Amino acid sequence: MSKGKFYVTTAILYTNAVPHLGHSYELVATDTLARYKRLNGYDVFFLTGTDENSLNTERAARERNMDPLAYCDEIVAHIQEIWKALNISNDDFLRTTEERHKRTCQELYRRAYENGDIYKGTYEGWYCDSCEAYYNEDELDAEHRCKIHESPARWFQEENYFFALSKYQDRLLEHIEKHPEFIQPEIRRNEIVSFIKSGLRDFSVSRAGGQWGIPTPNDPDHTIYVWFDAVINYVSGVGFADDPAKFERYWPADLHVIGKDITRFHCIYWPAMLMSTGLPLPKQVFGHGWLHLKGQKMSKSRGIYVDPIAAVKEYGADPIRYYLMREFPFGSDGDFSEENFTHRYNADLANDLGNLLNRTLTLAGRNFDQKIPAPGPVEGPDQELIDLAEATRCQYIELMDAYAFSTALETVWQLVRRANKYIDETAPWRLAQEGNRERLGAVLYNCLEMLRFAALFVEPVMPESAAEIRRQMGLDPDAERSFETLKQWGQLPVGASFGEVKPVFPRLKVTKKPAADSTDQKASAQQKKSKQPLQITLDDFRKLDLRVGEVLSAESIEGTDKLLKLKVDIGSEQRQIVAGIAQHYSPEELVGQKIILIVNLAPAKIRGVESQGMLLAAVDQDELAIVTPLKDIRPGTKIS
Repeated sequence: MSKGKFYVTTAILYTNAVPHLGHSYELVATDTLARYKRLNGYDVFFLTGTDENSLNTERAARERNMDPLAYCDEIVAHIQEIWKALNISNDDFLRTTEERHKRTCQELYRRAYENGDIYKGTYEGWYCDSCEAYYNEDELDAEHRCKIHESPARWFQEENYFFALSKYQDRLLEHIEKHPEFIQPEIRRNEIVSFIKSGLRDFSVSRAGGQWGIPTPNDPDHTIYVWFDAVINYVSGVGFADDPAKFERYWPADLHVIGKDITRFHCIYWPAMLMSTGLPLPKQVFGHGWLHLKGQKMSKSRGIYVDPIAAVKEYGADPIRYYLMREFPFGSDGDFSEENFTHRYNADLANDLGNLLNRTLTLAGRNFDQKIPAPGPVEGPDQELIDLAEATRCQYIELMDAYAFSTALETVWQLVRRANKYIDETAPWRLAQEGNRERLGAVLYNCLEMLRFAALFVEPVMPESAAEIRRQMGLDPDAERSFETLKQWGQLPVGASFGEVKPVFPRLKVTKKPAADSTDQKASAQQKKSKQPLQITLDDFRKLDLRVGEVLSAESIEGTDKLLKLKVDIGSEQRQIVAGIAQHYSPEELVGQKIILIVNLAPAKIRGVESQGMLLAAVDQDELAIVTPLKDIRPGTKIS
């Protein structure tokens, strides 16, 4: 039974260039949500597409001596190849050069014009060609450069048609006040409210003399401005002009997923346009952060980017998707680095989930003829694992509904890590040696049932890997699935035959740094001789992922008088840290403290306890002081 419809969209991509991984981040996040909603019983419609009627697109085509539409065809083919490689499950792909969009765009323009909200006038101001948008002087830097594209804005004057945005200032504020969930996260809502209260100005909705674009219905000498045109894709893509039943079924949109740089157009311009044309407003707009590369915003023009196709060929789609959804909270800026990616892959996928699947199936296959054994009586740590699996389901759904993808995945990995610990506690290899088949079967059944849960939990992020896990467990990877099937423990079919068992996540080799050449060695020797600190480059420093953490718990490690085990919140997850500070700090005085951690340090076992990072401290002879931020700042904040 369907829980209702869920219509979700991404921003549509400019066709002036092929997208990089930073653009793909939004599609992966939206696809993760769409897949989750389908598995949770919703009638999902997921729309994406391309924004083709822009001056930037026309300019890029002319530079290559191509017809703009032929140029768009070429770029669109590349974009769709990337989305296919990343396993994006959109239900439709709309191009703004399609007739269904043109008809919708002209109809909404006509409605606003007849409502008295579009008029002719002259505008002058600072204009960014890359954004195709006007900006107030205080929105540019001191040299009148666009803060998004870091390119000079130019003073521009033209006669065109305007939309009476100022007329809707009070209505917009009233809507946001009545529906605080309309703009998420909260920081974006506050930015938009502040911008509206500073006073809205009418904005241009046409361009004069252009041949590329959709003609305005009232004046064929003008084409509709790209930012009036583009956002209309959200209604043209669900049948406004050609399928009234579909439009009635899915509009209003439940969620627009967009980058934080275009919130103004989606949270101010678009709602005002809908108010003017008499259509319901979308239920929510979510402005996510940017994906950086080693601390810098990705940009093809500056050569700072990751090619999605190359990344998928190197690592596979699922590991890339997992890293993007796991490494940092959705809504915040994130940073991609191969070092962090390799660590996350090996620690979470190869070691935790992959190893759990492999050793469970190997033991079950060896002892039960490649078939799922029967469950036995619950004893020992069984109930704790069962209770955690059932609790994880509830937490996971709550977090995914809140778009907290990273935290949702952390709850899943807490279950996976607990299952690995459960195997160590129950020692099924020893049970096999002792001939205790009933208890051995029960233990392995519990592990396999937990893997059934885990496969469904990871499916929205890693659909191919989830299908492979089910296949190896002897389950039909294409069978109908939903979170309803996780409401009751023990649904794994006894006696089902396993598929071929092989590593789902083969370990990645950590690329070793090349040995220092003779020049480096000489320089190092000279520094040692002069007793000067070793100099590093800015790139060396950027390799360190330093973040603020909050100590949630602290305890002594048995058998030592120097070591403490800390549980630390770093925003996107909780880490376990082992620190030799017990002679300087008691566990009680550390709880609640903000500390600074290196979070991309390879895990290490200290006295048999895994440490997943290192805290920073200053040491002066016998004195030690933990490094802490001067101000109260949220866990997970990066140090730069």
